Amino acid sequence: MLSRPNLLFSLRPLFHPLTSCRHITLPPRKMADVPTTYDAPVHIAVIGGTGLQHLPSFTHAATLHPTTPWGPPSSPISILHHPSPTTSSPIPIAFLSRHGPHHSLAPHEIPSRANIAALRSLGVRTIIAFSAVGSLQEHIRPRDFVVPDQIIDRTKGIRPFTFFEGGMVGHVGFGDPFDTALGAVVRRCGHSLVGEDIQLHDGGTIVCMEGPQFSTRAESHMYRAWGGSVINMSALPEAKLAREAEMAYQMICMATDYDCWKGEVGEDVNVEMVMGHMRANGENARRFVGAVLDELSKEEHGELVRAKHLEMQTKFAGGITHKEGRGKEAEEKLKWLFPGYFD
Repeated sequence: MLSRPNLLFSLRPLFHPLTSCRHITLPPRKMADVPTTYDAPVHIAVIGGTGLQHLPSFTHAATLHPTTPWGPPSSPISILHHPSPTTSSPIPIAFLSRHGPHHSLAPHEIPSRANIAALRSLGVRTIIAFSAVGSLQEHIRPRDFVVPDQIIDRTKGIRPFTFFEGGMVGHVGFGDPFDTALGAVVRRCGHSLVGEDIQLHDGGTIVCMEGPQFSTRAESHMYRAWGGSVINMSALPEAKLAREAEMAYQMICMATDYDCWKGEVGEDVNVEMVMGHMRANGENARRFVGAVLDELSKEEHGELVRAKHLEMQTKFAGGITHKEGRGKEAEEKLKWLFPGYFD
């Protein structure tokens, strides 16, 4: 699975939800001049690949170039205006390209801490991530969608995976790595679209491997034996950092291949295979994500979108280190990310 990168939403005119571990680069689209500042808070973000700002019904309102104590994010952040279903004011959506505007970042090179920190600084508290994945189960066919609820971590510690280090210790719960309430909304939206063209699998375990190489056949069979549903290279540390940052996070996966476990009866994953399914299923991926954004834009989901159920959890999780023992640099970084938490 190429590195199942996250060329998420690489729409050319369609929307290629290539993402998470399938390194494929599409030519960038020229963007019109837009403002480089945005004053209002933005509560919803989509993390993926390039092109989402060109989705129908979205207006490109701004392109931001934030910086953080962990450096700049992997791409400029596009602010898209989405028509509100209940008010005359548009709903702002932040879009971040995980692998960079030209898909130049390998999975282990993605500055995930900067990505999550930059989004939180804008006010984002809900993240929808989209990813191309390999299927580890016969019933999850290429072009099927999966909304996972568990993760097995097969990364190797190469990727920075926490904001708490250097003299600040924090422990947040991660028993359910995807947000349960947000996942329920995403699944309802997916089921509303299910038909001949869209197949959705509720729940499932995503195996996040290091990459950038794909699995060996032995590894692929092992992941199946563990109960893995799909595999990619992008779910972590993104989901862990989002949890530390008190953000509701849910990944939507689209299967593009059977990894290499079916090699004896089928074809091992390759770039041509991945891109073929991405293009063929691009419209369905766009419909799915659009339906989720439509639903989350409703006023009734205000508390969820602002992740009120996660507020303050990191303040208590990070209060374990006594003030006199805190590393100065680590404390300053966390104060930037969580104003008022560690004063």
